[in-house]
Amino acid sequence: MPIQVIDGPPETLLPSHLQRVDLKYLQMGCDQANKYFQGTVISSYPLTKLGNGTEFFKIVLQESENSCSRTRSINISLFGKLAEDCGKVIHQGDTMVVAGFKVAKSPSTNEDDRHSCHLEVSEDAGSTIYIYTKPSTVTASETASMPVAPKYTYTPLNHLKGGTIVNLYGAVKFFKPPYISNGTDYCSVVTIVDQSNVKLTCTLFNGNLDALPKIYKVGDIVRFHRIKIREYNEQMQGITSIGFASLTFDGTVGAPIVPRTSTKLYTFTEEEQKTIEELRIWAASNLLVFGPTPKLSSVQPMLFFDLTCQLVGKAEVDGSSFLLKVWDGTKCSYPTWKVLVEESDLEGDKVLIHRLRSLTVDVLVYDNHVQLAKSLKVGSFLRIYSLHSKHASAGNQPDVSYVEFHLHGGTCYGRGIRVLPENNPDVKELRAFMDSVSLTESQNVESMSSMELDGTFDNLSYQSYSERCQQLSVTVLTDHQHLEDTTLNTILNSAVPQQYRIRAKLRTFKPQKLHQSIKLYCSKCNSLQEVPDADDFDLILRDSAATAPNPEVQDALWYESAVWDTENQGQRKIAVHFVKHDELLQEPEDTLIMVQGGTLNEIRKLSRRFKCIMPVKSSKEDLELLDLAAPFLLQGKIWHYGCKHCSKQKTAQSLSSLAADEHPSWEPTEIARVLGIEPLQYVFIMKFTLDDGTGALDAYLFDYEKFFQIPASEVLTSSLLQEKMEMIMGILCPPETNPDDLPWLECFIRSYNVSSGMEQQVCYQIFDTMVAEDVI
Repeated sequence: MPIQVIDGPPETLLPSHLQRVDLKYLQMGCDQANKYFQGTVISSYPLTKLGNGTEFFKIVLQESENSCSRTRSINISLFGKLAEDCGKVIHQGDTMVVAGFKVAKSPSTNEDDRHSCHLEVSEDAGSTIYIYTKPSTVTASETASMPVAPKYTYTPLNHLKGGTIVNLYGAVKFFKPPYISNGTDYCSVVTIVDQSNVKLTCTLFNGNLDALPKIYKVGDIVRFHRIKIREYNEQMQGITSIGFASLTFDGTVGAPIVPRTSTKLYTFTEEEQKTIEELRIWAASNLLVFGPTPKLSSVQPMLFFDLTCQLVGKAEVDGSSFLLKVWDGTKCSYPTWKVLVEESDLEGDKVLIHRLRSLTVDVLVYDNHVQLAKSLKVGSFLRIYSLHSKHASAGNQPDVSYVEFHLHGGTCYGRGIRVLPENNPDVKELRAFMDSVSLTESQNVESMSSMELDGTFDNLSYQSYSERCQQLSVTVLTDHQHLEDTTLNTILNSAVPQQYRIRAKLRTFKPQKLHQSIKLYCSKCNSLQEVPDADDFDLILRDSAATAPNPEVQDALWYESAVWDTENQGQRKIAVHFVKHDELLQEPEDTLIMVQGGTLNEIRKLSRRFKCIMPVKSSKEDLELLDLAAPFLLQGKIWHYGCKHCSKQKTAQSLSSLAADEHPSWEPTEIARVLGIEPLQYVFIMKFTLDDGTGALDAYLFDYEKFFQIPASEVLTSSLLQEKMEMIMGILCPPETNPDDLPWLECFIRSYNVSSGMEQQVCYQIFDTMVAEDVI
């Protein structure tokens, strides 16, 4: 048999022709046919599969204390059925003999302190494994947790150095449940802290979901072995390296110290138990650790929360969304949205789903969460992170409102889903409560209030939920994640210039009439100006129309002209010059036209049909642009302006170079470039008064489209976008709202000096921040 488990001393029943080889004499190229290597199992890695589907299992063996080798441990790589079988029987502390192995260069020789070679073992190579188990009077679980060599050293977070591989402990300050990365691996992001008050953000990858840390909530304690430290932007980061392993412990003070791990092979000492207890006590006083997750009975509309629940049904809605029917034993106090799906598409016990119809809520998950949602087993217990309770009204009945539950795409705010094991304390408590709920009573009291149904719970759940809502931010940081929060009082008393990360509330903003916040900005001279009124443009057009088109500048090689008289308008002539490509006219939706003598109303009609319109006038020798108080280009409803001070206008002849391109696109920036125009950009200019309780300051918002995720160039011509902007500001700064109830804004601000004569004034500007997609 390829694997033999022997209850006895080492070397029992070994074939007589085998000779033991020491690590000191182990090298590639030597004949190992009659050799064997013996060592003690000090660690192993989760059983996994290679890209070709072959099972793979890795073990670390250590030679005896009296070995003459400088390096006393070596990696053993097992393949195929031998890997699968060995993974079932091997235990830490066992003595293992490997015969019939192949010696190869270790891929991790630069990342661990083990032998530069590793042993490859498989049935195809004729390998044999002998495992000598140690007789013991303790249980298997006790054996797994017994301290064995080697003794690990743990590095405090304030002593980390880039380019090292370390072992460490930390309390979880933030985490993202595992999600599929851009490749095929799962990814988990976790930020940990310790008593040094230094934080470390770790990005962990593994093809095996179970190999990633099993973190369920902020405050959990993690132990990472063999994590690689790198320095980025003067901040330390942690990433997975070969041999990475983790244990996770409940962070609740006094809770049993039971590790969550996917492997049975790990070391854990009494000294480490003390480390965990100390971290728990420190985290309870220094981390914002939330209480129990809120019940459905306490959930309010338009908020975000974590929900612990049981899955009773699921169904595919479309390619980008998936339905989860869940319950937690309580009844939502608001009417809830029911997603329409075919009964045949709904997976789950139809009888139970019907019995729970008044207690279940429909959660729609999107995008990157769909794949995981499909794999969930009906009946499993879940924790859904950053679930959005959204207020909605029936389209044909505006007076009828209800609550929708959405898990939006992406991983912002730690969005995701975790399956909780049956032995999780929260699951045990939830199951006990569910067992006490009378389903018959719940079906007969559809309108019963949540507090009546959930009478066994006190106000702790709701209070912790309300406190958590106060911590949520309605904005998203798009960069500089390494910056720590700074109070406004500190900022007001700091030197200039600097950049800061803050959490504050928006007390007031200007202008109150939001359309007045749209300005035109020149990036060359940094000037700002109001967007010209349409009536002013019409006057410029009418003045230009007083001069008849010059016949000598009509019909050039690169454009074709058409001229006609207007009726009953004093014989006004209109000239339209159609720009050609390869001496041919293009389709209207791809064509740039130059219009001379047209009114604003006429140009607007033409803009519905043609891609770009350029208002022009004729000189003796060429077509020229109008005064730059008018737009130099119109694209649909968007009008493009140029800076009067920085532009050096050229004639329309300059456009012939673009017309000669193989695929002319008529982009405004390219048109402006060849015409010598410095384009003006539409921007939002607003003043926000921010307050975090320690102080207040005015910060300017200077943004094109990033903050609101709405193009500033389109707001003035779209009533829909204006309503959207008003809705956003109504959420960021609700009118007539108690200041304590205002939402938090998390944002970056920079300080700078502005000179006014002999005086200098300190100003602040918001940057690299945008409104959360859930608000829009």
